[in-house]
Amino acid sequence: MALSDELGWTAQGLPTLERKNKQADLEALAALIRQHGVRLVIAGNPVRLSGAESAGSRAAAAFAEQLRRRTGLEVRLWDERLTTREASRVLRSSGISIAKRARAVDRLAAVLLLESYLDRERAAQGLLADQQP
Repeated sequence: MALSDELGWTAQGLPTLERKNKQADLEALAALIRQHGVRLVIAGNPVRLSGAESAGSRAAAAFAEQLRRRTGLEVRLWDERLTTREASRVLRSSGISIAKRARAVDRLAAVLLLESYLDRERAAQGLLADQQP
C-alpha cells in the first residue's frame, strides 16, 4: 500500500496489509482510509501483458466495487503490469539481502503503481492547462 501527499506529487509506502478474509480486508482498508483522510483509491489491475483482461483483473474489479460500496469513495483500477518486476529489479540493484527484498517488494510495487498514476494525472492536467485560451 502507498499514500500520496496532499498535492499528489509523491508516493510513500505503507506496511503491507496481511490478508485475512474479504470482510476483514475491507474493514482494515476502510479504517486506513479514514485514518489517512483518503479521497480516492487507486487499486492495481493485473491485466495480461497484452493488456487484455485476466481472471485477476476481474477479481480486482469485483474487490474494487466492494471497497467503493464499503467506503463511498471512487476506486480506480490502474494497470499494475511489471510493477512487481520493476520493484524486484530496483531492490536487487540496491544490494539488500534476499530476505529484506521479499519483505519490501510489495511496498515498493505499490509506490511505483501510485507514482505512475500520479505522473499520468499530472501530465493530463498539464495538457489540459495548455489547451486553455
